[in-house]
Amino acid sequence: MLSNLLKPEIQAYIRENTTQPVTQLALQKNPFPDADWTEILNQIAARQRAKDKLPTWYAAQDIVYPSKISVEQTSSEAAALYKSGLVSGERLIDLTGGFGIDDYFFSKTVTIVSHCELNAELSVIAQHNFKVLGADNIQCIAGDSLDTLINADKQWDWLYADPARRSDTKGKVFMLKDCLPGVPDLLETYFKYTNNILIKTAPLLDITAGLGELHFVKAIHIVAVNNEVKELLWMLQKGYTGTPSLVAVNLAKEGIDTFETSYDNDTEAVYGLPQKYLYEPNSAIMKSGAFDAVSTVYSLQKLHKHSQLYTSDILINFPGRRFNINQVLPYQKAEIKQHIEGKKMNVTARNFPLQVTDILKKWKIKDGGDTYAFFTTNLKNEKVVLLCSKA
Repeated sequence: MLSNLLKPEIQAYIRENTTQPVTQLALQKNPFPDADWTEILNQIAARQRAKDKLPTWYAAQDIVYPSKISVEQTSSEAAALYKSGLVSGERLIDLTGGFGIDDYFFSKTVTIVSHCELNAELSVIAQHNFKVLGADNIQCIAGDSLDTLINADKQWDWLYADPARRSDTKGKVFMLKDCLPGVPDLLETYFKYTNNILIKTAPLLDITAGLGELHFVKAIHIVAVNNEVKELLWMLQKGYTGTPSLVAVNLAKEGIDTFETSYDNDTEAVYGLPQKYLYEPNSAIMKSGAFDAVSTVYSLQKLHKHSQLYTSDILINFPGRRFNINQVLPYQKAEIKQHIEGKKMNVTARNFPLQVTDILKKWKIKDGGDTYAFFTTNLKNEKVVLLCSKA
Protein backbone atom coordinates (compact mmCIF):
# COMPACT_ATOMS: atom_id res chain seq x y z
CA MET A 1 0.00 0.00 0.00
CA LEU A 2 2.61 2.56 1.07
CA SER A 3 4.93 2.07 -1.88
CA ASN A 4 2.19 2.88 -4.40
CA LEU A 5 0.70 5.78 -2.46
CA LEU A 6 4.11 7.37 -1.96
CA LYS A 7 4.92 7.56 -5.67
CA PRO A 8 5.62 11.26 -6.41
CA GLU A 9 2.97 11.46 -9.13
CA ILE A 10 0.29 9.98 -6.84
CA GLN A 11 1.25 12.25 -3.95
CA ALA A 12 1.09 15.24 -6.30
CA TYR A 13 -2.37 14.13 -7.51
CA ILE A 14 -3.63 13.81 -3.91
CA ARG A 15 -2.41 17.30 -3.00
CA GLU A 16 -3.75 18.88 -6.21
CA ASN A 17 -7.21 17.36 -5.73
CA THR A 18 -7.69 17.91 -1.99
CA THR A 19 -10.27 20.62 -2.71
CA GLN A 20 -12.27 18.46 -5.12
CA PRO A 21 -15.42 16.53 -4.07
CA VAL A 22 -14.42 12.89 -3.72
CA THR A 23 -17.84 11.78 -4.98
CA GLN A 24 -17.10 13.47 -8.30
CA LEU A 25 -13.54 12.17 -8.51
CA ALA A 26 -14.86 8.65 -7.96
CA LEU A 27 -16.75 8.88 -11.26
CA GLN A 28 -13.55 9.51 -13.18
CA LYS A 29 -11.24 6.91 -14.66
CA ASN A 30 -8.30 5.94 -12.46
CA PRO A 31 -5.30 7.87 -13.85
CA PHE A 32 -2.97 5.36 -12.17
CA PRO A 33 -3.94 1.86 -13.39
CA ASP A 34 -1.25 0.20 -11.27
CA ALA A 35 -2.58 1.71 -8.05
CA ASP A 36 -5.78 1.12 -6.10
CA TRP A 37 -8.17 3.94 -7.01
CA THR A 38 -10.21 3.49 -3.82
CA GLU A 39 -7.08 3.94 -1.70
CA ILE A 40 -6.17 7.15 -3.54
CA LEU A 41 -9.68 8.53 -3.07
CA ASN A 42 -9.50 7.61 0.61
CA GLN A 43 -6.27 9.59 0.94
CA ILE A 44 -7.94 12.65 -0.59
CA ALA A 45 -11.01 12.33 1.68
CA ALA A 46 -8.87 11.88 4.78
CA ARG A 47 -6.59 14.78 3.85
CA GLN A 48 -9.63 17.02 3.43
CA ARG A 49 -10.71 16.10 6.95
CA ALA A 50 -7.20 16.75 8.28
CA LYS A 51 -6.88 20.29 6.91
CA ASP A 52 -8.27 22.06 9.99
CA LYS A 53 -8.05 19.24 12.49
CA LEU A 54 -4.46 18.13 11.83
CA PRO A 55 -2.61 21.05 10.20
CA THR A 56 0.86 19.59 10.90
CA TRP A 57 0.01 16.40 9.00
CA TYR A 58 -1.78 18.35 6.27
CA ALA A 59 1.21 20.60 5.67
CA ALA A 60 3.79 17.79 5.57
CA GLN A 61 4.86 16.00 2.38
CA ASP A 62 4.36 12.23 1.96
CA ILE A 63 1.92 11.72 4.82
CA VAL A 64 -0.19 8.57 4.53
CA TYR A 65 -3.66 8.53 6.06
CA PRO A 66 -5.75 5.64 7.36
CA SER A 67 -9.49 5.62 6.64
CA LYS A 68 -11.47 8.87 6.73
CA ILE A 69 -13.35 7.51 9.77
CA SER A 70 -10.06 6.97 11.63
CA VAL A 71 -9.11 10.59 10.96
CA GLU A 72 -12.53 11.75 12.18
CA GLN A 73 -12.21 9.74 15.39
CA THR A 74 -8.66 10.72 16.27
CA SER A 75 -7.72 13.57 18.59
CA SER A 76 -7.38 17.01 17.08
CA GLU A 77 -3.97 18.66 17.31
CA ALA A 78 -5.38 21.17 19.80
CA ALA A 79 -6.59 18.42 22.16
CA ALA A 80 -3.42 16.34 21.70
CA LEU A 81 -1.22 19.32 22.51
CA TYR A 82 -3.24 19.93 25.68
CA LYS A 83 -2.83 16.27 26.71
CA SER A 84 0.93 16.44 26.20
CA GLY A 85 1.10 19.11 28.89
CA LEU A 86 -0.29 16.64 31.43
CA VAL A 87 2.53 14.08 31.12
CA SER A 88 6.32 14.08 31.43
CA GLY A 89 9.21 11.76 32.23
CA GLU A 90 11.38 9.17 30.52
CA ARG A 91 8.91 6.60 29.20
CA LEU A 92 5.27 6.52 28.12
CA ILE A 93 3.44 3.57 26.59
CA ASP A 94 0.30 4.12 24.52
CA LEU A 95 -1.79 0.93 24.55
CA THR A 96 -4.13 2.11 21.77
CA GLY A 97 -1.82 3.99 19.42
CA GLY A 98 -4.07 4.38 16.38
CA PHE A 99 -3.08 7.11 13.90
CA GLY A 100 -0.62 8.43 16.50
CA ILE A 101 -1.66 12.07 16.90
CA ASP A 102 -1.47 11.93 20.68
CA ASP A 103 1.87 10.14 20.64
CA TYR A 104 3.43 12.71 18.33
CA PHE A 105 2.69 15.39 20.93
CA PHE A 106 3.59 13.13 23.86
CA SER A 107 7.01 12.77 22.21
CA LYS A 108 7.56 16.50 22.85
CA THR A 109 7.30 16.07 26.64
CA VAL A 110 8.41 12.45 27.19
CA THR A 111 11.84 11.08 26.25
CA ILE A 112 10.68 7.74 24.75
CA VAL A 113 7.15 6.93 23.58
CA SER A 114 5.99 3.41 22.71
CA HIS A 115 3.08 3.30 20.25
CA CYS A 116 1.22 -0.02 20.45
CA GLU A 117 -1.35 -0.85 17.79
CA LEU A 118 -3.20 -4.11 17.16
CA ASN A 119 -3.83 -3.25 13.49
CA ALA A 120 -0.52 -4.01 11.75
CA GLU A 121 -1.29 -1.81 8.72
CA LEU A 122 -2.13 1.17 10.93
CA SER A 123 1.08 0.59 12.90
CA VAL A 124 3.09 0.79 9.65
CA ILE A 125 1.30 4.00 8.63
CA ALA A 126 1.96 5.62 11.99
CA GLN A 127 5.64 4.60 11.92
CA HIS A 128 6.04 6.08 8.44
CA ASN A 129 4.39 9.36 9.44
CA PHE A 130 6.45 9.71 12.61
CA LYS A 131 9.58 9.40 10.47
CA VAL A 132 8.29 12.03 8.03
CA LEU A 133 7.54 14.38 10.95
CA GLY A 134 10.93 13.79 12.59
CA ALA A 135 9.53 12.17 15.74
CA ASP A 136 12.42 9.77 16.11
CA ASN A 137 11.78 9.00 19.79
CA ILE A 138 8.57 7.05 19.09
CA GLN A 139 8.81 3.27 18.87
CA CYS A 140 5.96 1.50 17.00
CA ILE A 141 4.98 -1.99 18.14
CA ALA A 142 2.33 -3.98 16.24
CA GLY A 143 0.34 -6.51 18.24
CA ASP A 144 -1.62 -6.89 21.47
CA SER A 145 -0.61 -4.07 23.80
CA LEU A 146 -1.29 -6.07 26.96
CA ASP A 147 1.18 -8.73 25.78
CA THR A 148 3.68 -5.97 24.99
CA LEU A 149 3.25 -4.47 28.45
CA ILE A 150 3.68 -7.78 30.26
CA ASN A 151 6.56 -9.04 28.10
CA ALA A 152 8.49 -5.78 28.38
CA ASP A 153 8.26 -6.12 32.17
CA LYS A 154 9.50 -2.58 32.86
CA GLN A 155 8.27 0.49 34.69
CA TRP A 156 6.74 3.38 32.76
CA ASP A 157 6.28 6.96 33.86
CA TRP A 158 2.91 7.00 32.12
CA LEU A 159 0.48 4.53 30.62
CA TYR A 160 -2.02 5.99 28.14
CA ALA A 161 -5.16 4.39 26.70
CA ASP A 162 -8.03 5.50 24.51
CA PRO A 163 -10.45 2.56 24.79
CA ALA A 164 -12.73 1.93 21.81
CA ARG A 165 -16.38 1.18 22.36
CA ARG A 166 -17.31 -2.38 21.37
CA SER A 167 -19.54 -2.47 18.29
CA ASP A 168 -22.08 -4.75 20.02
CA THR A 169 -22.82 -2.04 22.63
CA LYS A 170 -24.15 0.48 20.11
CA GLY A 171 -27.18 2.26 21.50
CA LYS A 172 -26.55 1.12 25.07
CA VAL A 173 -25.43 3.30 27.96
CA PHE A 174 -21.75 4.15 27.54
CA MET A 175 -19.66 2.43 30.22
CA LEU A 176 -15.92 1.81 30.31
CA LYS A 177 -16.57 -1.89 30.83
CA ASP A 178 -18.11 -1.91 27.32
CA CYS A 179 -14.83 -0.78 25.74
CA LEU A 180 -11.62 -2.39 24.50
CA PRO A 181 -9.30 -2.61 26.27
CA GLY A 182 -11.47 -3.22 29.33
CA VAL A 183 -9.67 -0.73 31.55
CA PRO A 184 -11.65 -1.29 34.80
CA ASP A 185 -10.76 -5.00 34.83
CA LEU A 186 -7.15 -4.36 33.85
CA LEU A 187 -6.27 -1.57 36.30
CA GLU A 188 -4.61 -3.92 38.79
CA THR A 189 -2.38 -5.28 36.01
CA TYR A 190 -1.64 -1.81 34.63
CA PHE A 191 -0.54 -0.50 38.02
CA LYS A 192 2.12 -3.22 38.22
CA TYR A 193 3.99 -1.32 35.50
CA THR A 194 3.25 2.33 36.26
CA ASN A 195 2.11 4.76 38.94
CA ASN A 196 0.36 7.09 36.48
CA ILE A 197 -2.37 6.35 33.97
CA LEU A 198 -4.08 8.74 31.56
CA ILE A 199 -7.31 7.52 29.99
CA LYS A 200 -9.17 9.28 27.21
CA THR A 201 -12.90 8.67 26.82
CA ALA A 202 -15.66 10.13 24.70
CA PRO A 203 -17.69 12.94 26.31
CA LEU A 204 -20.71 10.64 26.27
CA LEU A 205 -19.37 8.89 29.38
CA ASP A 206 -21.10 10.11 32.54
CA ILE A 207 -18.54 11.44 35.03
CA THR A 208 -20.20 9.82 38.05
CA ALA A 209 -20.41 6.49 36.22
CA GLY A 210 -16.73 6.74 35.24
CA LEU A 211 -15.71 7.35 38.85
CA GLY A 212 -17.73 4.29 39.82
CA GLU A 213 -15.68 2.12 37.45
CA LEU A 214 -12.20 3.51 38.09
CA HIS A 215 -9.89 3.74 41.11
CA PHE A 216 -7.30 6.32 42.22
CA VAL A 217 -8.72 9.11 40.03
CA LYS A 218 -6.74 12.26 40.80
CA ALA A 219 -8.19 14.58 38.16
CA ILE A 220 -10.77 14.68 35.39
CA HIS A 221 -10.17 17.06 32.49
CA ILE A 222 -13.12 17.95 30.28
CA VAL A 223 -11.68 19.16 26.99
CA ALA A 224 -13.71 21.24 24.55
CA VAL A 225 -12.42 22.57 21.23
CA ASN A 226 -14.17 25.75 20.06
CA ASN A 227 -16.90 25.14 22.64
CA GLU A 228 -17.61 21.55 21.60
CA VAL A 229 -16.69 18.91 24.20
CA LYS A 230 -14.41 16.42 22.47
CA GLU A 231 -13.00 14.20 25.21
CA LEU A 232 -12.73 13.41 28.89
CA LEU A 233 -9.28 12.76 30.35
CA TRP A 234 -8.99 10.66 33.49
CA MET A 235 -5.71 11.01 35.40
CA LEU A 236 -5.10 8.10 37.77
CA GLN A 237 -2.31 7.96 40.35
CA LYS A 238 -1.59 4.69 42.13
CA GLY A 239 -2.81 4.84 45.72
CA TYR A 240 -4.50 8.24 45.40
CA THR A 241 -7.44 8.52 47.82
CA GLY A 242 -8.24 12.24 47.76
CA THR A 243 -11.07 14.03 46.01
CA PRO A 244 -10.54 14.33 42.25
CA SER A 245 -10.09 17.78 40.80
CA LEU A 246 -12.40 18.76 37.98
CA VAL A 247 -10.90 20.84 35.16
CA ALA A 248 -13.11 22.23 32.40
CA VAL A 249 -11.06 23.63 29.53
CA ASN A 250 -12.17 25.21 26.26
CA LEU A 251 -9.48 25.40 23.57
CA ALA A 252 -10.67 28.24 21.36
CA LYS A 253 -9.03 30.24 18.57
CA GLU A 254 -9.11 33.29 20.82
CA GLY A 255 -7.32 31.48 23.67
CA ILE A 256 -7.82 28.91 26.42
CA ASP A 257 -10.50 29.17 29.11
CA THR A 258 -9.93 27.02 32.19
CA PHE A 259 -12.23 26.45 35.15
CA GLU A 260 -11.11 24.25 38.03
CA THR A 261 -12.86 22.97 41.14
CA SER A 262 -13.07 19.71 43.10
CA TYR A 263 -15.50 16.96 42.16
CA ASP A 264 -17.46 17.08 45.42
CA ASN A 265 -17.38 20.87 45.84
CA ASP A 266 -20.16 21.46 48.36
CA THR A 267 -20.36 25.24 48.01
CA GLU A 268 -23.80 26.76 47.62
CA ALA A 269 -24.68 29.16 44.85
CA VAL A 270 -25.96 32.66 45.55
CA TYR A 271 -29.22 33.38 43.73
CA GLY A 272 -30.52 36.66 42.37
CA LEU A 273 -32.76 38.33 39.82
CA PRO A 274 -31.29 39.47 36.46
CA GLN A 275 -28.90 42.41 36.82
CA LYS A 276 -26.88 44.24 34.14
CA TYR A 277 -24.99 41.27 32.70
CA LEU A 278 -25.78 37.65 31.85
CA TYR A 279 -23.28 34.77 31.66
CA GLU A 280 -23.67 31.44 29.90
CA PRO A 281 -20.99 28.81 30.75
CA ASN A 282 -19.08 27.11 27.96
CA SER A 283 -19.79 23.50 27.03
CA ALA A 284 -16.93 22.08 29.13
CA ILE A 285 -18.37 23.63 32.29
CA MET A 286 -21.83 22.43 31.33
CA LYS A 287 -20.46 18.88 31.08
CA SER A 288 -18.74 19.23 34.47
CA GLY A 289 -22.00 19.84 36.31
CA ALA A 290 -20.18 22.15 38.77
CA PHE A 291 -22.82 24.85 38.52
CA ASP A 292 -22.83 26.03 42.13
CA ALA A 293 -19.03 26.30 42.10
CA VAL A 294 -19.27 28.71 39.14
CA SER A 295 -21.30 31.07 41.30
CA THR A 296 -18.76 30.85 44.12
CA VAL A 297 -15.57 31.09 42.07
CA TYR A 298 -16.71 34.06 39.97
CA SER A 299 -18.89 35.76 42.61
CA LEU A 300 -21.93 35.60 40.35
CA GLN A 301 -25.59 35.19 41.19
CA LYS A 302 -27.45 32.26 39.69
CA LEU A 303 -30.87 32.92 38.17
CA HIS A 304 -32.38 29.59 39.26
CA LYS A 305 -31.16 26.24 40.53
CA HIS A 306 -31.84 24.56 37.18
CA SER A 307 -31.23 27.41 34.71
CA GLN A 308 -27.38 27.40 34.68
CA LEU A 309 -27.34 31.11 33.85
CA TYR A 310 -25.58 33.74 35.95
CA THR A 311 -25.79 37.48 36.45
CA SER A 312 -23.88 40.44 37.90
CA ASP A 313 -23.82 44.24 37.98
CA ILE A 314 -20.11 44.37 37.07
CA LEU A 315 -18.76 42.78 33.88
CA ILE A 316 -16.11 40.10 34.55
CA ASN A 317 -13.94 37.76 32.50
CA PHE A 318 -15.83 34.49 32.22
CA PRO A 319 -15.31 31.08 30.53
CA GLY A 320 -18.33 31.31 28.28
CA ARG A 321 -20.56 33.87 26.61
CA ARG A 322 -21.26 37.30 28.15
CA PHE A 323 -24.25 39.52 27.42
CA ASN A 324 -25.71 42.91 28.28
CA ILE A 325 -29.23 42.45 29.63
CA ASN A 326 -31.25 45.11 27.82
CA GLN A 327 -34.77 44.04 28.81
CA VAL A 328 -36.41 41.55 31.16
CA LEU A 329 -39.90 40.52 29.98
CA PRO A 330 -42.45 38.38 31.77
CA TYR A 331 -43.45 35.46 29.55
CA GLN A 332 -46.91 36.82 28.86
CA LYS A 333 -48.73 36.89 25.55
CA ALA A 334 -49.08 40.67 25.32
CA GLU A 335 -45.39 41.27 26.11
CA ILE A 336 -44.17 38.60 23.72
CA LYS A 337 -46.39 39.80 20.86
CA GLN A 338 -45.13 43.38 21.33
CA HIS A 339 -41.41 42.73 21.73
CA ILE A 340 -40.64 39.32 20.21
CA GLU A 341 -43.22 37.92 17.78
CA GLY A 342 -42.09 37.99 14.16
CA LYS A 343 -38.72 39.55 14.97
CA LYS A 344 -35.20 38.29 14.20
CA MET A 345 -33.17 37.04 17.16
CA ASN A 346 -31.03 34.20 18.51
CA VAL A 347 -33.09 32.08 20.89
CA THR A 348 -31.84 29.99 23.83
CA ALA A 349 -34.11 28.04 26.18
CA ARG A 350 -32.82 27.12 29.65
CA ASN A 351 -35.10 25.61 32.29
CA PHE A 352 -38.11 26.50 30.17
CA PRO A 353 -41.11 24.31 29.20
CA LEU A 354 -40.70 24.89 25.44
CA GLN A 355 -37.80 23.83 23.21
CA VAL A 356 -36.12 26.40 20.94
CA THR A 357 -37.78 24.95 17.82
CA ASP A 358 -41.19 25.25 19.47
CA ILE A 359 -40.52 28.87 20.54
CA LEU A 360 -39.39 29.87 17.04
CA LYS A 361 -42.48 28.31 15.49
CA LYS A 362 -45.00 29.56 18.05
CA TRP A 363 -43.86 33.18 17.92
CA LYS A 364 -42.78 33.23 14.25
CA ILE A 365 -39.24 34.26 15.20
CA LYS A 366 -36.59 34.48 12.49
CA ASP A 367 -33.28 32.98 13.63
CA GLY A 368 -30.22 35.27 13.64
CA GLY A 369 -29.41 38.92 14.13
CA ASP A 370 -27.77 40.81 17.01
CA THR A 371 -30.43 40.22 19.66
CA TYR A 372 -30.13 37.21 21.97
CA ALA A 373 -33.32 36.05 23.70
CA PHE A 374 -33.01 33.75 26.71
CA PHE A 375 -36.27 32.02 27.60
CA THR A 376 -35.78 30.87 31.18
CA THR A 377 -37.09 30.75 34.76
CA ASN A 378 -36.06 33.11 37.57
CA LEU A 379 -35.58 32.37 41.27
CA LYS A 380 -39.29 33.15 41.89
CA ASN A 381 -40.16 30.34 39.43
CA GLU A 382 -41.51 32.93 36.99
CA LYS A 383 -41.09 32.35 33.27
CA VAL A 384 -39.17 35.29 31.77
CA VAL A 385 -37.40 36.32 28.57
CA LEU A 386 -34.09 38.18 28.76
CA LEU A 387 -33.39 40.29 25.68
CA CYS A 388 -29.64 40.72 25.41
CA SER A 389 -26.77 41.90 23.24
CA LYS A 390 -23.19 40.60 23.32
CA ALA A 391 -21.04 42.26 25.96
